[in-house]
Amino acid sequence: MQESFSVLKFDGLAGEGVAALKNIVQILTNYREKHVLVVVSAIGDTTAALEKVAEAHRRQDGQAVLLLEEIKRFHYNLLTELLGENESVFASINDVFVEIDWVLEDEPHEDAGYDYDQIVSVGEVVASKVVAAYLEHSGLPTQWLDARDIILTDNSYRSGRVDWTETMERNNRITKPLLQEPGLVVTPGFIGSTTENFTTTLGPRGADYSAAIFASCLNVNEMTIWSPLTELDPEQMHPSVLESIQNKGLTVLFKSYLKPESAAKVLAVS
Repeated sequence: MQESFSVLKFDGLAGEGVAALKNIVQILTNYREKHVLVVVSAIGDTTAALEKVAEAHRRQDGQAVLLLEEIKRFHYNLLTELLGENESVFASINDVFVEIDWVLEDEPHEDAGYDYDQIVSVGEVVASKVVAAYLEHSGLPTQWLDARDIILTDNSYRSGRVDWTETMERNNRITKPLLQEPGLVVTPGFIGSTTENFTTTLGPRGADYSAAIFASCLNVNEMTIWSPLTELDPEQMHPSVLESIQNKGLTVLFKSYLKPESAAKVLAVS
């Protein structure tokens, strides 16, 4: 019998921090016996903050490192509040931030989009690692999956175009077996990678698109977007998600993780 998978996408905690994460744990407790892929956005205003780092790196005015230190401090403080002094998790998160340190040590790339993607993508990677660690800490067995190992794109930085054939093959080979194991699987949204293993991003609202990509490859007809909002305007969605709804029959449900008891709304596209 074919396994049934679920795809849940969580928006970036909107500054709700620990309270939001506790709600998410409660929500995912209901899925602990199911085969669930959890797609995570960056936390709070991290994407905008990392965009400022990328802009400062282009200017070469010495501000990029200082701005990055603020972002690091925010995440380390959140980790301490969530997990205490967990050295292995802190080391894992620090290794991710080192990826930006390397970019900042070099001269700006001739393609500004390349630098943008290498820097801004780290927000989703860090957020997904924080969520995975907290779920595990809360008693929900969780594995972390790097979306860059699954979603292959071309070199169109800031708007990577998906290689569907290879992405489908990687999902069959890597994602599906992982989901068949006990526990949850958490992955960063918004990102993919090129054949040269350079990180790409999928455009505005790209994390929603990531969820739709996984849903398509896993033959999931329905995915749920969990957000702190109570309404979602279809115009805010990534165009490829709307295309999936219209042309591939994907049903997108929308729920607020601040009011999880509220009924789900179906995202309607006119």
